Amino acid sequence: MVCMAIEVYLQRNNFRVTIAEGGEAGLRALEHGQFDLMIIDIFMPHMRGFESIRIFHERAPVVPLIAMSGYAFANLNSPAPDFLRMALELGAARCLRKPFTPHALLAAITDCLAEHRPDGDMSSAARMG
Repeated sequence: MVCMAIEVYLQRNNFRVTIAEGGEAGLRALEHGQFDLMIIDIFMPHMRGFESIRIFHERAPVVPLIAMSGYAFANLNSPAPDFLRMALELGAARCLRKPFTPHALLAAITDCLAEHRPDGDMSSAARMG
């Protein structure tokens, strides 16, 4: 349901969206197409999200990646690993903790795309700033 909601929201904001069901499908999509941005759920079927983040970042280092997670621990008394921090260390450009607002998603996407412009755009942006 979250995936479908994100897809509809992004399409309404004039983004072209490709959905991949799991990490392996995402890798196949990456081999056959060009993408400006990837959004990955850390806990997804068929391939661990951390492994996917590492592999996606290795294969397409210039494509920004947003990792998301809503993982909640059953035992709140034990210290919880910071999965979003781990995703950043593996190459994610941004992280979103579920649930997040549509505005937060759009802001993360806009920031990532602005930061990862081709070199020519970055130099002109640097001159203006």
